[in-house]
Amino acid sequence: MADTVRHICGISGGKDSSALAVHLRDEVPDMEYFFCDTGAELPETYEYLTRLEVILGKPIIRLNAHRGFDHWFEVFRGTLPSPQMRWCTKNMKIKPIEAWVGEAPAISYVAIRADESNRKGYISTKPNIRTRFPFIEGGIDRDGVTRILEDAGIGLPTYYEWRTRSGCYFCFYQRKAEWIGLAERHPDLFERAVSIEQKVLRDAGFDGDADFGSAAMRGRQYTWSGGETLVDLLSRRDEILERHETAMSRAGKARSNVPLIEALAEALDEDDDTVPCTVCAL
Repeated sequence: MADTVRHICGISGGKDSSALAVHLRDEVPDMEYFFCDTGAELPETYEYLTRLEVILGKPIIRLNAHRGFDHWFEVFRGTLPSPQMRWCTKNMKIKPIEAWVGEAPAISYVAIRADESNRKGYISTKPNIRTRFPFIEGGIDRDGVTRILEDAGIGLPTYYEWRTRSGCYFCFYQRKAEWIGLAERHPDLFERAVSIEQKVLRDAGFDGDADFGSAAMRGRQYTWSGGETLVDLLSRRDEILERHETAMSRAGKARSNVPLIEALAEALDEDDDTVPCTVCAL
């Protein structure tokens, strides 16, 4: 029927949205789960989604089958997405969701936790899409999310060993230590990110290490990580990891028995505490 309300739950590949999907599995049996696939996700994310589908007992619909990052990168003439120009979120997340929902009335369930109610997730401006926050309504915090995933037998995505946010492997919100983690665990993806960055620099008229360094200082219009190219970042590997280990140790001492993921998050926030795009990272 035309007035049937659709129930939709977006999954980013992160712990919070995954826990929400499990939490709502029995409460909303006609839930439609979806994942906006940019074509540039971590292998761990795809593996986790496959495991999650088994737990949910239904498929997670993939959006963006034909228009991922490569397509939009060409549309925007080789301009890198950045905190100031998040064309990736708009074109690979929000627009596909709203096109998929269409004009049907829908309730969108968003995984903002009770301990972070000041954050914002995807909230559509379309009048036919209403938003609910079940974790806030139920008082479910970070520990509650962890329990949901553990009780379901799925646990956390394995990328949480070195990275605290889901999203594209080259996401510009990554902290320096996370870029090093990508280089060590997925050197092929790191090299691909380097190639994209260097193409942008060459197309902008920069040529050679000196020019690349000058461009990096001009901001993230030309580089993935603010203030330096990925090649320069990797050359500082030991320095970055030493600083990261010191921050990890400091976080552990400040709060005894702190879970690894929280210590990791606090250590990485010392590098860069910029709040990521929650459409991608919940």
